[in-house]
Amino acid sequence: MSINILPAISSYASELTEIFKDLHANPEIGFQEERTSKIVAEKLRSYGVDEVHTGLAKTGVVGIIKGNGNGNRRVGLRADMDALPIEEASGLSFSSTNPGTMHACGHDGHTTILLGAAKHLAETRDFNGTAVLIFQPAEEGLGGARGMLAEGLFEKFPCDEIFGMHNTPNGLLNKVDICKGVAMAGAAFFDIDIHGVGSHAAMPQQSKDSLVIASALVGQIQNIVSRNVPPLESCVVSITQIHAGSAYNVVPETASLAGTIRYFSQDIYALVASRMKDLCEGFEKAYGVKIKLDLRNIFDVLINDNELSDAYMEAAKDIVGEENIDDQAQPATGSEDFADMLKIVPGAYCRVGHSGTMPLHNPGFVLDPNVIPIGASIMARIVEHRLPMK
Repeated sequence: MSINILPAISSYASELTEIFKDLHANPEIGFQEERTSKIVAEKLRSYGVDEVHTGLAKTGVVGIIKGNGNGNRRVGLRADMDALPIEEASGLSFSSTNPGTMHACGHDGHTTILLGAAKHLAETRDFNGTAVLIFQPAEEGLGGARGMLAEGLFEKFPCDEIFGMHNTPNGLLNKVDICKGVAMAGAAFFDIDIHGVGSHAAMPQQSKDSLVIASALVGQIQNIVSRNVPPLESCVVSITQIHAGSAYNVVPETASLAGTIRYFSQDIYALVASRMKDLCEGFEKAYGVKIKLDLRNIFDVLINDNELSDAYMEAAKDIVGEENIDDQAQPATGSEDFADMLKIVPGAYCRVGHSGTMPLHNPGFVLDPNVIPIGASIMARIVEHRLPMK
């Protein structure tokens, strides 16, 4: 089967590419997407979207499109808008113009995909019910979904079901996959501050060396997964930062560690959190220092509804063909705050491949713009499938 991009979307694919390039060149960190949200709102209004609401969780945008039918069911579509604090090294002609900020996860593409779906749905309105378009800020660990939910997202804009999408730089344009049930890991971030006693480096016996303590603590924390988590459970604990010292001849008084936990079970997260707390308290007593652990949940486990996952793939088949569908994908240890929305409204989250092969969150990441009309067609089609005209 040839790729069946919806005709209306195909007709303005070049316009979508230009929107994508503009967003890519002007990335904005979470909750600072002022320019991006303004463009999104302007585009939605120009497409004839019935209602455009701005300012939810600072920079979030919600659009409402009513179909030609008089049905009362409502289907949500969600895209994220924020960039990452990464210096771009892609070499693209439309590279970031904001130093130290880059769309290294493809949220510029996600935003454009949803805009493409919005334009099609607003023009055709070949569905019986209402489409709710959610442009979310601050997905990258800053709590954008929780911010929108706290401000009444689904009270103000109810949805019966909701669908999200992420690009996958796997070199396989047109390939669409989904993992039913538990699909993506929950995540917590942690900071550990160690306050010891500093000294001259030539007289370390006068110190309580925070750097030595931090190094030992790293090793013990990394043992939690191998020695406390049951072998058939999946969990990742990674120390990603260590900071200490300012001179060659000074034993540092303070040191700090930071990192992340990824998990698929709340019980496993509780186990790891308890062990980290015990280790910090034990090291504090053993070394006679002060150790502060700040452990906070950032993402919930993402759970796809089985029936809606099948429905999503049926819609995707219309666009990419059955041979390009994988409905048995494995769970991912990455995290996604769309999980918070799925805790309230049932839905599904799929991945769409493209020709890029540089990993997400890499300075050289490149999103293939050819995936945009494909993603937009899938998102538009799921609305038409779930809200069929009688």
